[in-house]
Amino acid sequence: MLVLLPPSEGKAASGDGAPVDLGSLSLPELAAGRRAVLDALVGLCRGDEEQAAEVLGLSRGLRGEVARNAGLPEAGALPAGEVYTGVLFDNLGLAKLDAAAYARAERSLLVFSGLWGAVRIGDRIPPYRCSMGVKLPGIGALGTYWRTLMDAAVPAGDGLVLDLRSSAYAAAWKPAGEVAARTATVRVLHEREVDGVLKRSVVSHFNKATKGRLVRDLLNAAAEPAAPGELVDALTGLGYRVEVSARGTAKRAWQLDVVVDEIH
Repeated sequence: MLVLLPPSEGKAASGDGAPVDLGSLSLPELAAGRRAVLDALVGLCRGDEEQAAEVLGLSRGLRGEVARNAGLPEAGALPAGEVYTGVLFDNLGLAKLDAAAYARAERSLLVFSGLWGAVRIGDRIPPYRCSMGVKLPGIGALGTYWRTLMDAAVPAGDGLVLDLRSSAYAAAWKPAGEVAARTATVRVLHEREVDGVLKRSVVSHFNKATKGRLVRDLLNAAAEPAAPGELVDALTGLGYRVEVSARGTAKRAWQLDVVVDEIH
């Protein structure tokens, strides 16, 4: 099973290890692309601060991120699983997994990134600010840039691909052909009664929380579904209410709905 995750805007304040070693990161096919994006980002942030903030979409309160990006080559690095601190990763709770579950996470989780393309949770990277929606000078739109490199790099294997990325990060790699037919995406729906009628709505913040818990539960259960249908069975066995809203084809991944009646 390969699980594709988005990164989080929330990140650790700083790293405490040696600087990033691009040659040590997983998916070595992305090495040249990572160097090009890193150089472009650092060059941008060592220039005009106002321009850098505009390109990166930073508010006035986040201008300090420009200086942090400017120092990325020398900044201390942490395992990626410790760098990302947002809602999904908080609910995934990597630090609370036992050794066996954590080893499964290292093998199966792949986090997409505007700066690094994609990394494993054990890859050591410094905290940074660069979303997939950014258009970097000399690079262009990062989603488009990474898409040209990802087909040769993503280890899709021959089993289930569980794609939990947001739309911006999904743009960097789209499964096709037989890979699409064994890829499953997940939508979280909140079901509640309104004036005596059951209604469903898509949730955002709690979408991330539910996806984090879902991955945590699969890892803790040592679940290894090999196909989307087996994933439905595994999640149902773990207490989730799962419905298939679209079956996969050579052009489209499976779409699964996880229905919740409480959001927390």
